[in-house]
Amino acid sequence: MRRKTPGMIPGAQLVPTLIARAERHDPERVIRLLEPFVLDRRRERLLSIIDQRLSSVQVVFDAPHDPHNGAAVVRSCEAFGVQFVHVVERKETFLASPTVTRGSEKWVDLRAWKSSEEVLAHLQTQGLEIIGAHPDGELTPNDLAGVPGLALVLGNERDGIAEDLAKACTRHVRVPMRGMVESLNVSVSAAILLAQATFGRKGDLSEADRRRLYARGLYFSVVKADEVLAADEIFGKDA
Repeated sequence: MRRKTPGMIPGAQLVPTLIARAERHDPERVIRLLEPFVLDRRRERLLSIIDQRLSSVQVVFDAPHDPHNGAAVVRSCEAFGVQFVHVVERKETFLASPTVTRGSEKWVDLRAWKSSEEVLAHLQTQGLEIIGAHPDGELTPNDLAGVPGLALVLGNERDGIAEDLAKACTRHVRVPMRGMVESLNVSVSAAILLAQATFGRKGDLSEADRRRLYARGLYFSVVKADEVLAADEIFGKDA
């Protein structure tokens, strides 16, 4: 396990303390209490974004090493509406640069796993096809939009996808190259693949996840959200 680099966020903290505080509360209670304090256009913006978010495309990042790459992948996931990001930490703690994530970590659900077996068991319960990114893959990015549900596996910057996780991949996808270089930075590959994997998909989060994210968004939008929620706990009424 490496030491925390100054200015970097450990993966376990990529769901910030602020989110943890918000999600201690029942989402419906948060919505009931905070929604009246948020402007209509903000509520409409939140609901519009949440309507487009996906659980049918998820990302598995295998043992990421560079904090800037890790942050860029998280940011790309948020930008393309990918809600669930999984990191297999293996030997190193996952670190991310907040100057790169630019707040995108507040809107995705990131979970760190200690082994491939754990994350694979989780993904298989959701019926997702596990597809690995590989320079010699039989699929191209355009093919991903036609996969009903997929978990896109991204490899370590130096070693690629570890053998135990690679064996679980039913197919592989490549980014076609025309130049002399043989590969792209993992964060660039992730953005290209996710742009195609998410193209044309309708939002498909469960209603429970949609309400949870809406409550989270309201919490971030109200300056004194904690005070409003605390007042309700004390007085037993809307504050």
